[in-house]
Amino acid sequence: MSELPWWKGAVIYQIYPRSFFDSNHDGVGDLAGITQKLPYVASLGVDAIWISPFFKSPMKDFGYDISDYQAVDPLFGNMQDFDLLLEKAHELGLKVMIDQVLSHTSDQHAWFHQSRQNKTNDKADWYVWADAKIDGTPPNNWLSIFGGMGWQWDSRRQQYYLHNFLSSQPDLNFYNPDVQKAVLDNIEYWLKKGVDGLRLDAITFCFNDQKLRDNPAKPINERNGRGFSEDNPYAYQYHYYNNDQPETLDFMLQIRALLDRYPDTAALGEISSEDSIKSMAEYTQGKRLQMAYSFELLTEDFNVEHITATVQQLESQLTDGWPCWAISNHDVARVVSRWGKDHAQSKQLAKMFTALVTSLRGSVCSYQGEELGLEEAEVQFDELQDPFGIEFWPTFKGRDGCRTPMPWNESKEHAGFSQNKPWLPVTKSHQALSVDVQINDPTSSLVFYQNWLKWRAQQDILKQGEIEFVDLHSEVLCFYRKHLNQTWLMCFNLSAKETVLVLPDDSQQIQLEFDIQQGQQSEKTLKLPAHGIYLGAS
Repeated sequence: MSELPWWKGAVIYQIYPRSFFDSNHDGVGDLAGITQKLPYVASLGVDAIWISPFFKSPMKDFGYDISDYQAVDPLFGNMQDFDLLLEKAHELGLKVMIDQVLSHTSDQHAWFHQSRQNKTNDKADWYVWADAKIDGTPPNNWLSIFGGMGWQWDSRRQQYYLHNFLSSQPDLNFYNPDVQKAVLDNIEYWLKKGVDGLRLDAITFCFNDQKLRDNPAKPINERNGRGFSEDNPYAYQYHYYNNDQPETLDFMLQIRALLDRYPDTAALGEISSEDSIKSMAEYTQGKRLQMAYSFELLTEDFNVEHITATVQQLESQLTDGWPCWAISNHDVARVVSRWGKDHAQSKQLAKMFTALVTSLRGSVCSYQGEELGLEEAEVQFDELQDPFGIEFWPTFKGRDGCRTPMPWNESKEHAGFSQNKPWLPVTKSHQALSVDVQINDPTSSLVFYQNWLKWRAQQDILKQGEIEFVDLHSEVLCFYRKHLNQTWLMCFNLSAKETVLVLPDDSQQIQLEFDIQQGQQSEKTLKLPAHGIYLGAS
């Protein structure tokens, strides 16, 4: 294996702390719980963990509304718990990335408490404040992703403040250099502690148009996209002015300069814009972020054409940047349900998704439970916690269905996640997919995940090879991976039926020593079972 930065080609395992493991039996996962389960995470063959926010917060958006960037919320433990987690992870050879929510804070943050008092205090312009129009309405037509206007009236200042998410998540004013410095200081606090990387949440929202121009309307036929549909008025606009401004790219240079002072660290940006692929390329060019991912593979679109076009478009625009692919996370329905639909319970489907996403050129974010093939959980309205789902029920049920607790033990109450009632219920279908059930089953999706990742880690061609797509069948995703004198052909049957195709070359099937359900090759003819995989060397 040639020497690469740890993050290049890495598989990064996302941990949602509330739902991973509850060590103190209060129904909510915590840092000590993560530490207890780190040997399991290391056994998966992943390279790093990304921990969703555990900082002090009123939890209106479950930690993505931070009131103190340098404190652990008591719900998750204390700073000693984090220090022990970091130490244990490093002992196991795992890198640790933490979420950084930079574009906005909680309205309970001390900065906002001061900023809202009047227009003359030291932090008066640390947030995006604007006067009302002459008729008292907000300064422009910007909307909140979570519903309604993106502006909230504050009677103290008699002005509106901007919030791209909940009204309790006011947006910081990054045009103020003092804000930039304070944000960088908060990042450096964690770098000094020894974290290996940052996942930058909603990073395209740091800057907004200073002229506060209205976003233009979007035609009716374009309203379904970027994960939004007509049940949310956010889909009715092109969001040209409330995010993804050129100044953000300059701020990425500052973040990268800070990271470069701490060798072997990296940043991963979550990119959301009207042209997310273009933005991914921009945010990773030159001395900006090391990696970026977008929502292109987190939508409902699941077909050869969409996946091919997404990857090819990014490849054509990347210069020295590096992609990171994700097919699940804490914000979207679980992939076996979202893409698998009626076949969500198929073990082979979960295996194929694992092999597919980790065979693309780039790094990968893998969400907890993805290795188990967990389906989207059904959460009843009276059990919902997510304000996004509560607002848009029933057409959109929110994000709780992908955030339910990890199932560890089939025979224990709450699947071994907690001894008390969890903050979200454990669904029965997840109980049967518990870690203890799958770990001893050589045909399980968990064992496949472990075997595949350990094998992949030894393959230079998958970690850094070039990618070239080939059109062989409308329902089979096919591409070459090439590195030095090696060429592999990889085919993934996206359909739930057996498919026959003609191979374009004299590639010979690579036999692996674990269950993979490969196709049957007869000279140049390949018969692929439902959701089957072909791996051939030429």
